[in-house]
Amino acid sequence: MQIMKWSRAEFSPKEVKINVLIDNESGKEIQILMAKDSIMKEHKAPFAIHVQVLSGKIWFEVENKKLELNALDMISLAPNVPHSLAGIEDSIIRLSLSKFDSIQRVSAVLKKP
Repeated sequence: MQIMKWSRAEFSPKEVKINVLIDNESGKEIQILMAKDSIMKEHKAPFAIHVQVLSGKIWFEVENKKLELNALDMISLAPNVPHSLAGIEDSIIRLSLSKFDSIQRVSAVLKKP
């Protein structure tokens, strides 16, 4: 048994950080720390994902629609749906991935030019 401290966060100006909190046989839970004005450029996941804002506010662009997501809002996407997101405020985000998805893929999104 392990308690996950989702609220632990150290933001860096205009940066996105990821922390793997769970990686086991049932799936992966990733904490994304999205500072105000930081951006994750358009990308897609090979499996379904769930994105929940735990604190703060972001915009989430999918299917040519820019949605504003506030604390406790959640969006689910089918596999291979292009999307991007950015911090309107410093935000803590929960990203739930399939057990078949990879942490390396998520890290690579942060390195996109």
